[in-house]
Amino acid sequence: MTDDETLNEKKNIPSRQSILHRERLKAPNQSDNKPTSSKTTIERRQFLEHHLKGSPTDLDSYLELAHLYRQEQRPADAKRVLQQATEVFPDQAEVLWELEEAVLARSLQQYREVLEVAKKLDTPEIIRELERSEDDWACRRIEVCEARISRNPNLHDLRLALGEAMLDTGRYRDACDAVEPLLDQDAFAAGASFLRGRCLLELGNHHEAMKSLRSVALRRAVATNGPLKIAALKLLCANAERLGLQKTLELYQRELMNAEAEIQNSV
Repeated sequence: MTDDETLNEKKNIPSRQSILHRERLKAPNQSDNKPTSSKTTIERRQFLEHHLKGSPTDLDSYLELAHLYRQEQRPADAKRVLQQATEVFPDQAEVLWELEEAVLARSLQQYREVLEVAKKLDTPEIIRELERSEDDWACRRIEVCEARISRNPNLHDLRLALGEAMLDTGRYRDACDAVEPLLDQDAFAAGASFLRGRCLLELGNHHEAMKSLRSVALRRAVATNGPLKIAALKLLCANAERLGLQKTLELYQRELMNAEAEIQNSV
């Protein structure tokens, strides 16, 4: 059982996969749920809104209503409902979890909407709005990760998500600190070292960055997954070329060719 599942079991929260994890697995234009607009769903939603006015302590109704709004791609309304629920149930773990998911969903929705506009209109105003929405998405991820880790320090996978969000906002040293506890854990070490290497490159610490990236690309004790290994090798090649390390560059290029061939042969 994972740490996430253990926490959910202790607090009676159904095991689920957060937006924080799904975002690494799907394309940006994929939805969290398929939109539902059937008459039955609309009637049920209207009933729950009316029902909660007269029964404001019905926890299940808050959760169901928020779920229906999320199905209809209306995370702002889900957030509103769950904020109302937190006023009645301030210490209810499932309400807090769902509120955080609604906050993430709303921020991600806004970012995607602006991104679609930016693909069609390349104006200074749109670019500024895209940067703002992208920064908001990263900040919301940081807030949720930090809050969940503070509630349960054993949610190690969230430290990687936290580091990625900090990297996106330019908080490179904070990102390195966030993933530091993961470097000696086989399940997370490769991802943490890769992120640390990227941050160190941004900070101009090229030699330390190469050490971190080599631990991803050339580690023997625990095999690194193919795509991550290739990404690390590409960064190593680029950095070796930048530093004029010709022999080292040739070594990384050979390793990169081998890694790409392994993936090609496995298809």
